Amino acid sequence: MPPGLKQTSSTVSVGFSLPESAANTFSQLQIDLNLSPLDREVFVVQAINLDPQSPDAAAGLDTATTCSLTTTRQTGVANLGNSNCLAVSQQTIQAAGFADGGVGFQQQSLETPPSSMEYIGIVATSDFFVQVIGKNNVLAKGVSGKLYGYRATATADIFAALVQTEVLSA
Repeated sequence: MPPGLKQTSSTVSVGFSLPESAANTFSQLQIDLNLSPLDREVFVVQAINLDPQSPDAAAGLDTATTCSLTTTRQTGVANLGNSNCLAVSQQTIQAAGFADGGVGFQQQSLETPPSSMEYIGIVATSDFFVQVIGKNNVLAKGVSGKLYGYRATATADIFAALVQTEVLSA
């Protein structure tokens, strides 16, 4: 348990699904955790699973489906260098220069942290965000997944610091 926090629920999972609004178009979904700021409630993230749809296999073209999960609204898919990004995943097919459909690759951030980690992030405001975009796909792609964690209350100083850090780094 992070210092200054008191767990108030058992582990819960929050499922989500986000399709692109059109092929190769950045799309974002805002998911409300219904946290109570008056009670200084936060969500302690223990694990995240992101499952992007497979990109199209097109001869001679590199295709991809890329997604991320963040604590703040984004203007594009985030990477782990963004302090508000908790997870990323990407599926690609490298086919540029090939006459066939190419070779598929998958990259993702750690889905479940090692048992020595107590948590991977804290959502201090009530929402988290999921982003997805395809590259060179004929059909719109999407992502589905789950966020695992628990509700906790924070001391006043910890809550203020968490909210300020999350909002100012947006």
